[in-house]
Amino acid sequence: MDLSTIITIVVVFASLQGIAAGLVYVERKVCAYMQNRVGPNRVGPVGLLQILADGLKFIMKEEFVPKYADKVLFVVAPAIGMVAAMLSFAVVPFGATDNSGGYQFIIAKNIDIGILFIFAVSSLTVYGIILGGWASNNKYSLLGGLRSSAQIISYEIPLGLSILGVVLISGSLNLERILWHQTTGIMDWNIWYQPLAFLLFMVSAFAECNRLPFDLPETEQELVGGYHTEYNAMKLAFFLLGEYVHMITTSFLMVILFFGGWHFPWIAEPNSWAIVKLLVVLTKVAFFIVFYMLIRWTIPRFRFDQLMALAWKVFIPMALVNLVAVMFVKEFEQSLWILTGVSLAVLLGAGLIVAQPPARERKALA
Repeated sequence: MDLSTIITIVVVFASLQGIAAGLVYVERKVCAYMQNRVGPNRVGPVGLLQILADGLKFIMKEEFVPKYADKVLFVVAPAIGMVAAMLSFAVVPFGATDNSGGYQFIIAKNIDIGILFIFAVSSLTVYGIILGGWASNNKYSLLGGLRSSAQIISYEIPLGLSILGVVLISGSLNLERILWHQTTGIMDWNIWYQPLAFLLFMVSAFAECNRLPFDLPETEQELVGGYHTEYNAMKLAFFLLGEYVHMITTSFLMVILFFGGWHFPWIAEPNSWAIVKLLVVLTKVAFFIVFYMLIRWTIPRFRFDQLMALAWKVFIPMALVNLVAVMFVKEFEQSLWILTGVSLAVLLGAGLIVAQPPARERKALA
């Protein structure tokens, strides 16, 4: 491991933690805007020092472990969630990567199973959540942990199926190659050929990150705080930090898999400066992060049965239809634009099916 790689690891992981802390402030401001309030404005100019105040609050709080909790697992669980979230970013290209010999904006370069690595590592976060809920020896925490395990395992299936079409089109599991496959022009971005896959990936990512309207593991109206009810101080901060890092990572994946990564016509082309490519990537990622926050204050929470039905009865069948369509197009060397029509047809068909009243209501109307 050379010096530049070590520096990249330190800078990236430190930046992720700093950005995650800053996103708490941004989310409060977005929440205030959506609810016609002011938001943080007391600590520092326009409330910017609220970030520091929150950090000091977590550090200075008393570290408390419930008397009848499993003390080892209670302490280890938040670390599992945070480490898994941070480690999954290791293979994500956050800027230009090529063979020119210049600086590579990625920690682990040329990992041919990049997407598989991310899914394998990020799936470990469920262990942190369910262990935290079980080790707390609290019924609310346990219910939150069980909800989370069911939710994350269920939505990993459509999440994985949705990107298989992109993998088949690009011919690689390597995120760098998938990105370079889209840099010949804006019409080569995968979003044009895989709009259904993008929609499935995005909504499943919301569920994987436990973001509203999929925050059933920690719903305060039902479970007080869910799996982290008994947590405070830095242990709680680790859980929250892991959630925000996961949100950042999934935003990068959406940009890389569907929106050309650092590519943007006339601004960031293959021969453009590396700093321009970096700024383009960060701008796209910032858009999706703000979108995460807007959705949180727009759509109400699902019931748990609706949450499970959406994954198993809607998303998985749609993802399978999309995958079969991509396989057909690639096998018979047809135009990729056929996939756009298939995606729109599947969305329309699913909408018509969902709009139909249940059988009991149809009988009552008859």
